[in-house]
Amino acid sequence: MSGRSGSERSRLLLVDGHSLAYRAFYALPVENFSTTGGQPTNLVYGFASMLANALRDERPTHVAVAFDVSRRTFRTEAFPAYKAGRAKSPEEFGGQLVILDDLLAAMSVPTLRVPGYEADDVIATLTARARAEDGEVLIITGDRDVFQLVDDHVTVLYFTRTVSEPARYTPERVQERYGLTPRQYPDFAALRGDPSDNLPSIPGIGEKTAAKWIREYGTLAALLDRAEEVPGKAGERLRAALDVVRLNRRLTELVRDVDLPDGMGDLEGLRRAPYDLPAFTTLLDDLEFRNPSLRERLFAADPGGGREPAAEGPVVRIRGSELEPGTLGGWLAGPAGDRPVGLVTVHAWARGAGRITHVGLATGDGFATAFEVARLTEADERVFAHWLADPEAAKVVDDAKALLRVSAEHAWEVRGVAGDTAMAAYLLRPGLAAYSLDDLAGRYLGRRPPSPDGPGWASALMVRARMVLDLEATLGPRLADTGMGPLLATVELPLAGLLARMERAGVNVDRAMLGALENRFADGMREVADEAARVAGRPFNPGSTKQLQQVLFEDLGLPRTKKIKSGHSTDADALAWLAERTDNPLPRILLRHRDLARLHMTVAGLLRELGADGRVHSTFQQTVAATGRLTSTEPNLQVIPIRTTEGRLIRRAFVPGEGYASLMTADYSQLELRVMAHLSRDPMLLEAFASGEDLHTTMAAQVFGVAPAAVDAQMRRRIKAMSYGLAYGLSAFGLAKQLGVPVEEARPLMDAYFERFGGVRDFLARIVDEARERGHTETLLGRRRHLPALTSDHHQRRQTAERMALNAPVQGSAADLVKLAMLRVDEALREAGLRSRLLLQVHDELVLEIAPGEEAAARELVRDRMTTAHPLVVPLEVAVGSGGDWDAAAH
Repeated sequence: MSGRSGSERSRLLLVDGHSLAYRAFYALPVENFSTTGGQPTNLVYGFASMLANALRDERPTHVAVAFDVSRRTFRTEAFPAYKAGRAKSPEEFGGQLVILDDLLAAMSVPTLRVPGYEADDVIATLTARARAEDGEVLIITGDRDVFQLVDDHVTVLYFTRTVSEPARYTPERVQERYGLTPRQYPDFAALRGDPSDNLPSIPGIGEKTAAKWIREYGTLAALLDRAEEVPGKAGERLRAALDVVRLNRRLTELVRDVDLPDGMGDLEGLRRAPYDLPAFTTLLDDLEFRNPSLRERLFAADPGGGREPAAEGPVVRIRGSELEPGTLGGWLAGPAGDRPVGLVTVHAWARGAGRITHVGLATGDGFATAFEVARLTEADERVFAHWLADPEAAKVVDDAKALLRVSAEHAWEVRGVAGDTAMAAYLLRPGLAAYSLDDLAGRYLGRRPPSPDGPGWASALMVRARMVLDLEATLGPRLADTGMGPLLATVELPLAGLLARMERAGVNVDRAMLGALENRFADGMREVADEAARVAGRPFNPGSTKQLQQVLFEDLGLPRTKKIKSGHSTDADALAWLAERTDNPLPRILLRHRDLARLHMTVAGLLRELGADGRVHSTFQQTVAATGRLTSTEPNLQVIPIRTTEGRLIRRAFVPGEGYASLMTADYSQLELRVMAHLSRDPMLLEAFASGEDLHTTMAAQVFGVAPAAVDAQMRRRIKAMSYGLAYGLSAFGLAKQLGVPVEEARPLMDAYFERFGGVRDFLARIVDEARERGHTETLLGRRRHLPALTSDHHQRRQTAERMALNAPVQGSAADLVKLAMLRVDEALREAGLRSRLLLQVHDELVLEIAPGEEAAARELVRDRMTTAHPLVVPLEVAVGSGGDWDAAAH
């Protein structure tokens, strides 16, 4: 029995399959990793990525993956509560383990499952056999129990909750982390207990004390023999828990002589073997793993030297070279003065931020060139600027907004953009993780764009420019088939230009006021932390989950909240639950601390992003929210509170810039409900809007069967929560949580609501049925959201898709209307020759900077264009206000 060939020393890579799969599943959001057919792939993707990295970096000669069979093992026989506290894995998790088996089989990676034992025991057994033959062992896991196997020739690659680089645990690293040798680790673990395995700890004894005892006495056996010598309360607690500690010690010791399946006990059976390339390639394609980096790493790890098959379809030969200065005009005109032929790609490259440094161009007939902007002659630059501004010169780009924003730094105007591959892909598949050229070329073309960051930049830029055209050729027809071509041409592309101008303009802020607020919130946090320490009886860090758990549940003995991996939850919902159910003031104090911390973080972020011009230049993202909503980043200006006094203080720091007189806000009134009325045609909802009275009061009167004058604040609040919640696919459980009432009380309220507004009920049922039949939902402007999981056999995934189907038409239509309003307002201001300009979009609100003497004209234009942005069966209403700062401009 030998794992060696000649003088070769074996290098065995062992993987704890369930542990690694668990980390992959929770590290990558399932909503961003699924096939077009609705099959989740986040677990398989993350596992494959981590395994590919390990095979590349560690270069093992042998490999195996061990899985648990079930939770019933010899440990549960000895201690039935072992791992009993673990929640059941989501359906999407178990369903992917079968696919993972297929992937490992195609990669010729042996898998082991031994009934009655855990994967750790299998790994310990294989480690012992490899060491008996003088082999090196590397273990990939997220379970610390394996640290007991570490020695000079056994290294543990330990993953935490992410799929980033693992920590390498050698004997030195174990000693550094715990002050113990690997042999002492199971003794220490027995004293510490393990919440994740439901192994009890000794009350009041933490890791530091446990490690100190093992260091002092050498072994757990010696400590227990001399337990009477341990002084103080700690000694009393130890002596009271001797049976628990002895049981823990038996359970934490890994078995090193498991009877393994035939062919697996001999290390030669674990020697790396070539992939089953046809099966492997087919599986990657079925899973839609088109990311070039992942595929490259996986194929590179094939010991048989397998290669990625060439992408299907003709490869267009590129004819061209780096542009010589002074020849750009001739290149654009072509030899016979007839180029460009069809579309031309403009692929800009900016090394660093701010200005374009290099440009690649490619035409539909296979010509391409690239140039460095700094080497353009004055004549070249005039020709290029003229061509960019020519609306008749059709251009395809991979990110219109980025090009438009950066081009403005060169005083170049870009018109005639006929295609944007990022936006086209977003419309076809909203919810993807990324829409960069690198991601899309891998997904749709099966090719990896070369990097222009190096000596071969010109060739790389020409290839990248050609890939943009290839993507357009692939995505354009698909977009046309869905009917979303007009949405791209008349809404998203024009909006890209507007957003680029808004980003460049930024919004002016009062730096001194922000600095004062930062200090104010920091002081407030310290004061509240001191108050929390007084109530708790000792100082602690309110931002530390571990310390909060100790204070709330151990020191103060407050009721236990929901169980999480690290203990019991201390999130905002948990603290609010504790505040309602106990008289202890600490939960409310902690909630106050979190509010102040959030405000402090907001202000600090604004100061950090403040430009030299005194303005904050946020980035508006068009391709993030699957519903079509715009989002704001760096900094996020859509999260600045409006309903709290302190939040409004932050808004007061947003003021008009030099040359402007005021800020103006324009906010749609009840936009989602008006869209709901339009789509559902519910007669009672239409009547409520037509009455001219307060909408939520009128609706509450109808639901509760009372006169409008008899509607109290609680009735109105409940109906408002219900009405808006329905636009987000609210369930009875969700309504109960929002109102703070039992589900048994929320469900009859929902029934009464639907009894009165039957048209809304029927509409919501209809859109789910139609989406299930068609596979997608649609907004007023034809924006689609594909939901293949509506027909999934997985109950939880199907329910999630149904909630999305309820949400998408109303939320997506509202998003479309806001975008139309932005375009109409911007167009009207510019046609009227006004200097006033649009600065921000925050949900259903627009914020403008008003030039002196233009307020009356701007107010009239804004109200007119927003109320007529798109025809609905109920009128669109807009509230407009203005003032010397954002808060004062509130209406």
